[in-house]
Amino acid sequence: MGEGSTDTPQGVGHGSGREAGHVPVLLKEAIDFLAIKRGGTYIDATVGLGGHSFEIAKRLGAPGRLIGLDKDTAALRIARERLVVSGSSLVVGQDQQPDWPTITLLHKSFAELANDQRPATIDGLLADIGVSSLQLNDAARGFSFQAEGPLDMRMNPQAELTAEQVVNQVDEVTLADLIYEFGEERRSRRIARAIVRSRPIRTTAQLADVISAAARPMNQAERRIHPATRTFQAIRIFVNNELNDLRALLSAAPRVLKPGGRLVIISFHSLEDRIVKDALRDGVKHGHYRLLTRKPVTAGEEEIDRNPRSRSAKLRAAERV
Repeated sequence: MGEGSTDTPQGVGHGSGREAGHVPVLLKEAIDFLAIKRGGTYIDATVGLGGHSFEIAKRLGAPGRLIGLDKDTAALRIARERLVVSGSSLVVGQDQQPDWPTITLLHKSFAELANDQRPATIDGLLADIGVSSLQLNDAARGFSFQAEGPLDMRMNPQAELTAEQVVNQVDEVTLADLIYEFGEERRSRRIARAIVRSRPIRTTAQLADVISAAARPMNQAERRIHPATRTFQAIRIFVNNELNDLRALLSAAPRVLKPGGRLVIISFHSLEDRIVKDALRDGVKHGHYRLLTRKPVTAGEEEIDRNPRSRSAKLRAAERV
């Protein structure tokens, strides 16, 4: 959510601009840092609608392999059409076969890379963390308070825990703690009290109204963003176990990457970026990595104009040694 917050209208996450026909966030920078080798093996840990993956695949060629992971079955269906069906049928000449890699798309969290039994087999690993535009723009998924929808917020539609369960069943103290920890919301106790008093809450709009009444902006800085922004972020992170999954990914990365393999992570709020920064510095200290980015790479003015959500994006990269 930018440095702990966002002034994007959705107010629930960052997204990656991965809707069909839209260029993903920091695309050129991500591809440059991956330094893709023809015939290599690469993982796109958050394949989304396949924007980053398509550019990786173009550079891998037929000898290469691309593995795409995503929690979201809806995104995977679109990515499969774009990467496997359309990509493999690219016309390059009457007597030529398309120069397209083997692509494997898997419905799983990138946290499961911790169980990967293929050490030192990956030439590059990319993860564009957070909510995709596909999720944000579908009111039925319940990520955004811009349009009324059910309190869902599950990236994996098959997961058990929903935002509605969190909002209506978690006790007030625990709710306040998770809003403070995952939303960096200093008015967390007031908001949690208002939520508990307003139960049952069934929709995103109803929840946003309850939060707005409890946490009215007191100054210009607070007016920049919707009062419900940080609370929606917190609930979403909790529902999807996002920060623990990120830690698991970062823990697995040094083991699966080959020497010289590249790790590229794009994050969108301070909680994520802090975890990434600390993990990479730790990796350098233990002799796993050479840092490629001393400071995070951010989007330029042109990209921000084209895709306002990229304003919050921070890219960090390292090379396995």
